[in-house]
Amino acid sequence: MKQIVGVVGLGLIGGSIARAYKDSGWKVLAYDSNLSITSFAILSGIVDEELTTSNMKQCDVLHIAITPKAAMEYLKQNAEYFSKDGLVIDDCGTKKQITELGFELAKKHNFTYIGGHPMAGNHLSGFKNSRANLFSNASMIIVPPEFDDIILLERIKNAVKPMGFKKVVFTTAQDHDRMIAYTSQLAHVVSNAFIKSPSAQEHKGYSAGSFRDLTRVAWLNENMWTELFLENKEYLLKEVNLLIDNLKEYAKAIKDENNEYLCNLLRDGRIAKELSDK
Repeated sequence: MKQIVGVVGLGLIGGSIARAYKDSGWKVLAYDSNLSITSFAILSGIVDEELTTSNMKQCDVLHIAITPKAAMEYLKQNAEYFSKDGLVIDDCGTKKQITELGFELAKKHNFTYIGGHPMAGNHLSGFKNSRANLFSNASMIIVPPEFDDIILLERIKNAVKPMGFKKVVFTTAQDHDRMIAYTSQLAHVVSNAFIKSPSAQEHKGYSAGSFRDLTRVAWLNENMWTELFLENKEYLLKEVNLLIDNLKEYAKAIKDENNEYLCNLLRDGRIAKELSDK
């Protein structure tokens, strides 16, 4: 008998989740607030049926791949319909607020909730850009309700195995949000601010890989990232302010034509990169 996965949200992430499980032989139930996308996914053969409150209990795994606020609302509205034997996993980019709610609802309604964050994506969006191998060689960050339940941790690993992750990382919501502020959110802030230079409109013929790498994620969904930034403002502001302080040091060294100090700053940055790659 086929295992069944439910997917809420058929954007880039949700659509890729649906495709990955489908390719692994699972039956896929899915729902998107844009019903034409749900219909298209069914006609495409990626989704077998629309996910509804009447068939939700069939799901061995249920992925909620929408923005944090929308996901929290979905959890509240549908908690009573979740399978008592399945896993409910949110795939949102911040974890503190949604895991607090998720764990609370799971206790109240007797289901197993897991906080998740697939570390994959690109500057494109929507179901049309989703692909089954989006998560290949990526990591999946998991915030479990317990860290000493080995059976549950193995069950979680097996539940996300169809997505093709290279690594599954177990952590707390606080550590997730602290690290994501640096590794993901700050990168989007920097890229988005960098591209605002008037020189960017004249870059063609003058730019190569470094420009392309630094500006790639400037092309973003402003509504989604606004929500993520503000929800994680404490950790993100620390990283933004630290970066500003570091940039001021470079600016001062250049303004003062301080060759030795500038060289030391650049050397320290190179060494930091080498250490981070070990």
